[in-house]
Amino acid sequence: MLDAYIEAWQLRELALRRELRPCEIAEFFVGRIERLNPKLGAFVTVTPEHALAAADRLEKLSRDEAAKLPLFGVPYSIKDLTWTRGIRTTLGSKNYANFVPEVDAEVVVRLREAGGIMLGKTSTPEFGARATTEGGACPIARNPWNVAHTAGGSSGGAASAVAAALGPIAEGSDGGGSIRIPSACCGTAGLKAARGRVSYAPVGGESWGGCGSKGPIARSVRDVALMLDVLAGPVAGDPYPLPKPQRAFVDTVKDRPRKLRLAALGDTPLSDIDPEILAAFESACETFRKLGHTVETVKVDLSRLLDCVSTVAVAGIGSARIENPDLIDPVTRPVWEYGRKIPAAEYLTALTQMHNTAREIVQELFAYDALLTPTLTRPAVPIGTFPSADPWCTDKLGRRVPEVYTWTAFCFPFNATGQPAFSVPNGFTRAGLPIGLQIVGRPASESEIIPIAAMFEEARPWRDHQPKLD
Repeated sequence: MLDAYIEAWQLRELALRRELRPCEIAEFFVGRIERLNPKLGAFVTVTPEHALAAADRLEKLSRDEAAKLPLFGVPYSIKDLTWTRGIRTTLGSKNYANFVPEVDAEVVVRLREAGGIMLGKTSTPEFGARATTEGGACPIARNPWNVAHTAGGSSGGAASAVAAALGPIAEGSDGGGSIRIPSACCGTAGLKAARGRVSYAPVGGESWGGCGSKGPIARSVRDVALMLDVLAGPVAGDPYPLPKPQRAFVDTVKDRPRKLRLAALGDTPLSDIDPEILAAFESACETFRKLGHTVETVKVDLSRLLDCVSTVAVAGIGSARIENPDLIDPVTRPVWEYGRKIPAAEYLTALTQMHNTAREIVQELFAYDALLTPTLTRPAVPIGTFPSADPWCTDKLGRRVPEVYTWTAFCFPFNATGQPAFSVPNGFTRAGLPIGLQIVGRPASESEIIPIAAMFEEARPWRDHQPKLD
């Protein structure tokens, strides 16, 4: 009997040894989605015909041909913001409820050509504009650990699917925390790749002023690295191209770095930190100390990026083409309307300010091998928490700020800086909700933070923790 929680690399090895046929694998996970998705809302569109057709093609390959495919027989999902040729892509919007693209996104092409089996499209809030996956055209993405709580957003469906073993890996995108937020909520490993590491071709540009980044969500660091190897690499003409490293990311998982100098940031002017989150963070820092590394508390005000990042992101949301504004999610609509009214000069001023402030923050932290933070200031919130009756609140500095940023205070700054940022599981609250630890690297340093994440995973293993769904 196939273990639903098998890792992608293990599944590939079984498929290569012919101990499992790709069609068996596809049928198993399609069946699991059909059984559990009504409870979770992880998928908005399931594609069993495509999955079985892909599996059938893989079964006809020779052993030598199969061995060249890094994801041979591995099922995956695609976030519904990402274009899929011939398959409905709603962008989470009722305005796009019947939109069927004529081209694939580059990441879709790469995953297919790597021998993966696409299971379907995962739920997202409209245009990825919310930190929880609710509203719009997709089902509410629920947390497998407690379905009354959010799976996070905007890659909430992807993280819910991985946490519930509706496939071992999932593609996500992250414009303000949208891979890391759901990963922290659902107890998965999620990597926001460095700016320019994964292409947005052929239909995406710089994505919210360079804040957007695609990346993998999985249940292990090794699977994240395996998937990143497939996704990584520019398309000619990309605005921020990063070349593929000479060494595969998956090969760095077993590295055990020399004594590291790590920075630790466990507070923010935007919000108090939940005591359980803070205790888990301090425990994680102590784990690294016991492993022989130096962990130094730093004082860096990441919130000084808030205003400029907000302007850039809201303008990005406002650029979405809408035929019928009355169909927009009521939470997203005022953001979209405001974004359309931002003058070009104001946008460009904010963009310049964002890049200049981001440069300062990178330089302040550059002496450290990596930065550790909590991923979120508190655990997965109940569905319907955002927005509250008053979606604005006063932070510790007396500023009126959007309420949601008090939850995601450690996420959005690294979209502005473009640094790779990895959220990994870091235990559970007393109520049984996952907690995330964020590991942020220097620019373009995935090869450096993957081993740090793997080291933490080895010291504090999480593989055997599984939500009770049956």
